[in-house]
Amino acid sequence: MTTTIVSSNTTSTETIVAVAARELAGKRRVFAGVGLPTLAVDLARHTSNPDVELIYESGVCGAHPSAMAEGIADSVVVSGAESVLSMAALFGYVLQGGNVDVGFLGAAQIDRTGSLNTSFIGDWKNPTVRLPGAGGAVEIIANAAEIFVVMRRHDLSSFPAELDFCTSPSPARAFASGKGIMPAGAGVTKVFTNLGVLTHQGPGGELELTSVHEGVSVDRVRESTGWDLAVADHVTVTTPPSGTEIDLLRNTIDKVRLYLR
Repeated sequence: MTTTIVSSNTTSTETIVAVAARELAGKRRVFAGVGLPTLAVDLARHTSNPDVELIYESGVCGAHPSAMAEGIADSVVVSGAESVLSMAALFGYVLQGGNVDVGFLGAAQIDRTGSLNTSFIGDWKNPTVRLPGAGGAVEIIANAAEIFVVMRRHDLSSFPAELDFCTSPSPARAFASGKGIMPAGAGVTKVFTNLGVLTHQGPGGELELTSVHEGVSVDRVRESTGWDLAVADHVTVTTPPSGTEIDLLRNTIDKVRLYLR
């Protein structure tokens, strides 16, 4: 995949991660997924929120990783952690107990109310791509106080009018179904993409474009979205990554370029 260059020396991935890390300021407990969420929480630890409490799906709570986690079972997330629980205890008491402020997830597709697809692309019987599946995302999106989502691509395939499959329903979709236990959390509140930032406008509402990156027009974002995207009255331009943020990402956090592309 070719990385979009946002400025002369900054990639779209670095912009996504830097903007997301800033939004973690003031958040206490973050349930971190692998990939770009890992980069964002690591950058936040170095910049906007050094006291953030990291939780990983493997059962680690209060993680203090000595290096970037290359997976939820990486030894660096265990060493020095406040506690390591069984997954049953983690999901039953920590997550479902209402003790997670932000669930930080990635997805292959997202819809207008913040439902996610991480299962497959294409037809159910003959999919074009098979994806990892739900993992703990269903429980995270239902029980964390709010959800941040990072998307490397903002295009019609990633932001379709209808998901190819709904792996993790938004609260709006869950309420509309009228089935099962209704979500306790607010669902997706922020989506960070290579074009800008979308913000969810309350229960039952839709995602709304609130910020674009340098050089990106509102029209381009709308044309890259599979539904009639709502646009805020005052769309801001995101502040590009600083030299310090870029240096931390490249030379301290992801020196092996595992997630940076």
